[in-house]
Parts: sequence; C-alpha cells; structure tokens
Amino acid sequence: MIRSSKKLYHILEVCRQKRKTVGFVPTMGALHEGHLSLVRASRRENRVTVVSVFVNPTQFGPKEDFSRYPRVLSHDKRLLSECGADYLFYPSVQEMYPEGLLKPLKIPGAKWPVLAKGLCGKFRPGHFQGVVTVVAKFLEMIKPTRLYLGAKDYQQARVLTRMVEDLSLKVKVRVMPTVREKDGLAMSSRNRFLTPEERARATMISRVLFDLRKGLKKRQKTIRELKKQALRELERHVDKVQYLEVVDADWLVPARAYGGDLAALTACFVGKTRLIDNVIIHAS
Repeated sequence: MIRSSKKLYHILEVCRQKRKTVGFVPTMGALHEGHLSLVRASRRENRVTVVSVFVNPTQFGPKEDFSRYPRVLSHDKRLLSECGADYLFYPSVQEMYPEGLLKPLKIPGAKWPVLAKGLCGKFRPGHFQGVVTVVAKFLEMIKPTRLYLGAKDYQQARVLTRMVEDLSLKVKVRVMPTVREKDGLAMSSRNRFLTPEERARATMISRVLFDLRKGLKKRQKTIRELKKQALRELERHVDKVQYLEVVDADWLVPARAYGGDLAALTACFVGKTRLIDNVIIHAS
C-alpha cells in the first residue's frame, strides 16, 4: 500500500522507462466483484495495475452519505491481493487536496459539463465537478496507459471520457460492462445498506430496465409511452424514483424519437439507500 503520490509516481516512472503499460482503476473502496472485474481487465491488458481507494469528499453534497460511506480497508487489501493488483494507492485528503477542497478543476471550453447537467447532475449539484477534479489529479499523478471505469456509473463514465478528451490526455478510457448479482441487481458498495426486504425489492430496478430495453428494441410504442409504463412499474416497488430517463447514449440528452444508440438510466431510493442502474439500447 502506498500513501505518497510522489513515491507512487517514481515507482511508475521506472515502469514506464522499462516500457511497461500501466492500468489504473479508481475506486472509493468497499470493493466488490464489479471493481474486481476492472482490476482483472487491467491485468489482462497491462503489465502494471494500480488501484486507488479514496472516498472523495468533493463529490458528496452536504446532505449526502460521505460519513456513512463504507470504509473497509483490510477487506479491500485482501481482495486486491487475491486479484493480483500491483499497487494500492491509499492517499489522505491532504495528499489529494494540499491547497484545500475549494479548488475545482477548470477546463476552458470544456464540453464535459454538458453531459453533467441532467440525470444525477440535476439532483447532486457539484458531484461531477468533484469527480472530474479528483480523477484529473489521479491521472496527473499516475499517468496511466489505460483508465478503467464501470458502465454501472454510465453518466460518470461519459463525463470522464469527455474530460480526458477536453484535456487531450494520453490515456485510453476503457468502460467495462456492469457486473450484476444472479438476480440482476447491479453490484454496488451501497447494496450492503439494504435490509433483506429492501434487497428483494431492489431487484425490480434491473427487471424494469430490462423490460424497457426490450420495448425500445421492438419500437412498437413511442419512447414516451414505454418510459411512462416503466416508471409506473418502478414506482410500485421502490420508495422513490428520483429519475427514469431515456437519452441519447453519447450526449445524454432526452431521446424524443428512435435513431442512434439510446441509454435508459434511473436513480431510485429503496429505503434510505440510493441506487443507480442503466441499460444501453444499440440502434443496430
């Protein structure tokens, strides 16, 4: 485990001098199979794999669960060792934000804010600014060959992909498929907060999305009709639907008609736990 960014940079600089490719998996810890699938993908495609564990305070709002977010470092270290990660980077807040927390990344002419306006961005103001800032810092420290992101956080993956393009960074972004439990529930660190009864109801999130995807592929009803139908079904099983949207898969703007790839995304509360999920609908 490495806590100093300077130490990590020097280690990786030696690797780069030896022409070793570096894969990077950013996480907030409380690791599960979804995270480990990214680690394994990195190990397949790179000589060296770095995983960060950092609960980033700048992406949490004042009423969100920063203090409640699970922190289980010994568990994470064991899983990463078993999975074959080469380096665990576990920085302090001071290490990541030596100038304080109020120094968000500014990118003149950046296009990523367009992707961050709706969906989670609407309900979590400042969230994506915090995500972009911390990941940009990580990429500067680590200078990886490839960055691995999970498709479960689809909007985040699109925002970070655009950020990499806006900054002209020499890193390839690899967005890997969502990993699900056997009953379809998307794996999430927050699933551990669900009671058995809530856990059973949470499975309906993916079921509703899968049914919505089938309807969108058939195109027998309008997008609006299918969305309203899915929303009614979802509201029967969760405690609150924050949003359910069908959008253009690239720019995340609401889709009014068929044509091009689509994404259906939702954020719901089951009990007090906020869960997100999505499916992609390819045009071909």
